[in-house]
Amino acid sequence: MAVGATSTAQAAGASTIVKPLPPELFEVYGTNAETRWEALSGQGHLTPIDRFFVRNHTATPAIDVNTWRLRLFGTGLRRGPVEFGYRDLRSLPSETITAAVECAGNGRSFYTSQQGQQVAGTPWKLGAIGVARWRGVRLSTVLAKAGLSRRAVDVQPSGLDADYVTGGVNLGKVRRPLPIGKALDDVLIAYEMNGQQLPPDHGYPARLVVPSWIGIASIKWLGEIEVSETPLASPWNTQFYRLVGPTYPAEGTVVGKQVVKSAFELPRDAVFQTGERHVLRGRSWSGNGRIRNVDVSVDGGHRWHPARPTGTADKHGWLQWEFPWRPKEPGAYTLRARATDFTGATQPEVTPYNTQGYLFDGIVQHPVTVV
Repeated sequence: MAVGATSTAQAAGASTIVKPLPPELFEVYGTNAETRWEALSGQGHLTPIDRFFVRNHTATPAIDVNTWRLRLFGTGLRRGPVEFGYRDLRSLPSETITAAVECAGNGRSFYTSQQGQQVAGTPWKLGAIGVARWRGVRLSTVLAKAGLSRRAVDVQPSGLDADYVTGGVNLGKVRRPLPIGKALDDVLIAYEMNGQQLPPDHGYPARLVVPSWIGIASIKWLGEIEVSETPLASPWNTQFYRLVGPTYPAEGTVVGKQVVKSAFELPRDAVFQTGERHVLRGRSWSGNGRIRNVDVSVDGGHRWHPARPTGTADKHGWLQWEFPWRPKEPGAYTLRARATDFTGATQPEVTPYNTQGYLFDGIVQHPVTVV
């Protein structure tokens, strides 16, 4: 969330998230809740809904599904505005995909703690990601039903949560344009999550799921989709979610795809016993597609060893892995995991700096103690 952002719910001191946020599962930052990685240990491939992170700009809205409508409009349609009710949506051919949703700022805190660089925004560690099985209707199906024009170039979905106010300026509904090529490729309008009705905090009654792209593209509480023959813009691709820094153009670079990351299913500063056999487990993922291999270091990166995959690498999700470790001496250790995806992209030692701390893909230092 941008510095200085406020919402009606925050001002009133009300909770901005509906589901319980027990401290053993989440670290809470205002309107946002980060999953603790140790809470995923033993939970299987999919992130349980009760442990799935929450990224809200304002507060989770209460929406009456009986009066809810999805409205499509704009110059990119061959006819006037079209509306779909919830039953209309569910009557269309459905599809199920497994995909991650991940905030663009996931890992942001490591710009400061590892690289000594100050950045703006929520200080996520690595828990602003979750992988779920989503069921819904392809966006391409809905666009075709609405009469998509061949001249359409952009679609801009917007949410039904409260207007977003930052620095005293009302920026309106959360919205961000998608190029028509991506919209027609693999984007889903989801109404189920892990076999259940979409929960309120995760977009009920319907949300977008935009595989491999940053989380802001997967608009929750979907209410409108503008379809245009000309490029569209919003504060979420002009003011926010741009890479700005010394190695980027003056106007910044728009953030689209996610990057390669890895995380251990351990609390930071976990304690191990000398001489005992331990199995280190974790997960790695990439916006470029499947993970090819993961290496683990238990000595701060001096020596690397291959981790063993324990599941299938999802195209749009993550790969689970494990590594056996029997520490021989007590003391402080730094664990590190480094993934490579099928495009050859590998996590670097240092991530190029940007002022908002987006897309941190560096190898994260995970401190533990052996006693």
